[in-house]
Amino acid sequence: MTGRLQNLLKLSLVAALVGGLSGCGEGLGDLQQFVQQIRSKPPGRIEPIPEFTPYQNFEYTSHDLRDPFKLVDFRRPDELPDEIAELGSGIRPDLDRVKEPLEDFPLDTLRLKGTIDDKDGIKWGLIFAPDNTIHRVIEGNYMGQNHGRIISVSDQAIELTEIVPDGLGNYIERSSAVALIE
Repeated sequence: MTGRLQNLLKLSLVAALVGGLSGCGEGLGDLQQFVQQIRSKPPGRIEPIPEFTPYQNFEYTSHDLRDPFKLVDFRRPDELPDEIAELGSGIRPDLDRVKEPLEDFPLDTLRLKGTIDDKDGIKWGLIFAPDNTIHRVIEGNYMGQNHGRIISVSDQAIELTEIVPDGLGNYIERSSAVALIE
C-alpha cells in the first residue's frame, strides 16, 4: 500500500506542476502587443552633442596695482612719523589672555537679571546668556565680543569699557552698559 501511495503522490505532484506551468503561458498577449507597438514606431532622433567653446586663458596683468589683501593706511601723508607711531602704540586688546564664557556672545544678547551681595560686601551681577545659563560676574570680568571689561556692578546696570577697532588699524575705548530688565 505504501508503494501505491507513493505513486499516487508522485502523480498528483506531476499533475499540479503541469497545471501550474500551463497557466504561465496565458496573459502574455498584452505584453506581445505592446512590444509590437514599440517596434512599429519610427526610431527617435538623438540630439547632437553640443559644441563647447575652447577655454580662453586669462593673464593677470595688474601686478603693479595695490595688493587688495594688505591693510590700507588712510591717514594723511603730512602726519609726522612720531604721531603715527604714537597712534599705533595706543590701546590694544590683550589677545593672550584666556577668554571668559560670556565673551562668546554679543553684548546686546546678554541680560542683567539681578545682583547679589556676598558676605564680604562684593556685589555680583547675574547675567542671563543666550544659551539659557546664568553667569555671576564681578568688576574686572570680561563679557561681550569686543573685549568688554566690567568697571562697575550696580543694582540697575553693569558698566563696561569695550576695546573696538577704529577702522584705521587702531583701537579705541567705548563705554557701554547692560541694564536690568525686569
